[in-house]
Amino acid sequence: MAGELILIVDDNPINLKLEKILLSVEGYNVHTANDAEEAIKLLESISPRLIMMDLQLPGMSGLELSTQLKANPKFKDVVIIAITAYAMKGDREKALAAGCDGYISKPIDTKTLPSVIANYLTQRAS
Repeated sequence: MAGELILIVDDNPINLKLEKILLSVEGYNVHTANDAEEAIKLLESISPRLIMMDLQLPGMSGLELSTQLKANPKFKDVVIIAITAYAMKGDREKALAAGCDGYISKPIDTKTLPSVIANYLTQRAS
């Protein structure tokens, strides 16, 4: 799925850089945003196939943004994967209820992240 456009929304600059490098090396076209507001502005000019969405963002949360995006026909087919460092009981269910298609807890597994993302893209394409 090389060349697919991915948006990563994460307020932690180290996580953002790591995730971008891991996916860029695999050939994905990766854009990044530090918060929901920046992501909304970026989504006016790009159409990602997948969004990796941190749940804990300053201002609007990742859950709120995911709900907003899935309610918009323009983004209903975008794969949204929730990611969080502070996994709590019920977070997975909340993410799925907000329209997320999957859930990954941090720390990110650097060995498996590209294949996990490829699997989500393949599942959605079929």
